[in-house]
Amino acid sequence: MAQFLLETVWLVPCYALIGGLLAIPWSPGIIRKTGPRPAGYVNILMTFLALLHSAIALQATWNHPPQEVFIPWLSTAGLNLTITLEISSVSVGAMLVVTGLNFLAQIFAVGYMEMDWGWGRFYSLLGLFEAGLCALALCNNLFFSYVILEILTLGTYLLVGLWFSQPLVVTGARDAFLTKRVGDLFLLMGVLGLWTLSGTWDYTELAAWAATAKVDPTVITLVGLALVAGPMGKCAQFPLHLWLDEAMEGPIPSTILRNSVVVASGAWILIKLQPVLSLSPVVSSFIVAIGAVTALGGSLIAIAQIDVKRCLSYSVSAYMGLVFIAVGAQQDEAALLLVLTHALASAILVMSVGGIIWNSVTQDVTQLGGLWSRRPISGISYIVGILGLIGLPPLGSFWALLKLADGLWENHPGLVGIIIAVNALTAFSLTREFGLIFGGKAKQMTERSPEVLWLMVLPMVILLGFILHLPLVLQSLSLLPSWAELNKDVALLLIWSSIFGCSISAVIYLGNIPKPVRLPWKPLQDLLAYDFYTPRLYRMTIISGVDQLSKFADMIDRFVVDGIVNFVGLFSLLGGEGLKYSTNGQTQFYALTVLLGVGVLGAWITWPFWGVQFLSLIY
Repeated sequence: MAQFLLETVWLVPCYALIGGLLAIPWSPGIIRKTGPRPAGYVNILMTFLALLHSAIALQATWNHPPQEVFIPWLSTAGLNLTITLEISSVSVGAMLVVTGLNFLAQIFAVGYMEMDWGWGRFYSLLGLFEAGLCALALCNNLFFSYVILEILTLGTYLLVGLWFSQPLVVTGARDAFLTKRVGDLFLLMGVLGLWTLSGTWDYTELAAWAATAKVDPTVITLVGLALVAGPMGKCAQFPLHLWLDEAMEGPIPSTILRNSVVVASGAWILIKLQPVLSLSPVVSSFIVAIGAVTALGGSLIAIAQIDVKRCLSYSVSAYMGLVFIAVGAQQDEAALLLVLTHALASAILVMSVGGIIWNSVTQDVTQLGGLWSRRPISGISYIVGILGLIGLPPLGSFWALLKLADGLWENHPGLVGIIIAVNALTAFSLTREFGLIFGGKAKQMTERSPEVLWLMVLPMVILLGFILHLPLVLQSLSLLPSWAELNKDVALLLIWSSIFGCSISAVIYLGNIPKPVRLPWKPLQDLLAYDFYTPRLYRMTIISGVDQLSKFADMIDRFVVDGIVNFVGLFSLLGGEGLKYSTNGQTQFYALTVLLGVGVLGAWITWPFWGVQFLSLIY
């Protein structure tokens, strides 16, 4: 049975796709008698089947070499496009994480979107998301990975814009879509450029080619930078990070997936392309630099936000920055472990605050407070999410950060310092949000804020238990180092940075210090609160440039292109009007007109011959 499920594991993306297609009749209201709820139940059932299939297949593939499945798709004019699937412990494990988190998010959505009119459309899009992410995990071809990423970009646009009657939602969906399109355009250039160099898009063949490749350094640098641009947009890295903040206008259940696994889709492509990217030291340094800037900048910006969704979105960007550092430093195992631990911790954080937003009607942390006694399960879940995301043993992120910092300890101590600083800032930021939401006295918006429905509590409790047991799972799979092999210096730095960040924040936001807390220098406070003025810089540079270019193109279109067309039309109109009033119906007049026309045409054609003869006679 397990072997059969392993051989058919490529069907896992089809479960979600079938669920999404089956939910379509409830979306436009074709089926009305039952209401839209069956659309959600069908998708939950199909996702559960995908989860079960992935879990059994993972046991069968563990400690076995990867297998490849080839599906011919197109062969013409020397171009052979074959869908290559890699069935390995890593790819099947990635599908298990995706289907598991989507299963919990769909249960959460049953309670969160209980009275929502877009139920059927929402579940159809969640099915599309799950199918795309699972297909991306299995796909072993760069070209088809790009196609899948484009489908996910479309899914992001549609999910963020689910409530399309709200202007802010429409603006957020548009901005998220256009921002990601910038990176996708460069990624397409890199995909095509890499084909001309290697002659293949298969990741396995690309790794073998990169091992012996001798290419021009400038060319491989340009191609590598283009390949990095796409994942920069997907992972919300500077300067393409603003889309994640805009995407928070969408429903909370979709944010669970977006903040946990969707943002990691770009990191997955980077890890797959790491042998190619390492051919250029410039590209590797660029990846590390982008990751370091985003990690530090996102951590600093998060501590100055008052919107709880914005706090979490910048923390996600900062953590993905650490993944970029791991990829740029060729620490692929650390990058995968970071993606796993971040996905689980980020999902439970979004669930915790999502329930608070659901019945408190606000996401402004300055209007919340005193919820610990009213919502203990949400509070405990938030604490576990914090502990699962920072470097505090024994939970998962401690091992991921330790593995990354240990690999950089000898050759890149500066990057270790960045990791320690980001860990401390993340601990400070998340503890600050916990203090503002759950600490202090109840306020007007939280005086009547009971715990949410069991449908929203159940996924939190399940995920909470899995996060607490994740170290045991990793230990049973021999993915954690023994205590004797640990770098004690790095481990102590991580532990102390976590304690330092949490304790300082707890003193400030759980103590009696007056709120709101402001930095002594207001320009620095504004710099962090307004995202280092990145939106304003966008308006002054890119948006202004596109606006001026559009105005110039409009002027050329109206006065040059339209001018020529209008002139031809006016000339034809005047000619026609002239002919209309100059005709008298006499045949001899028409014949004379034709003869005159033929004579003038003949004179114009023969002018070079008889004109020269005429001038020679004169002179």
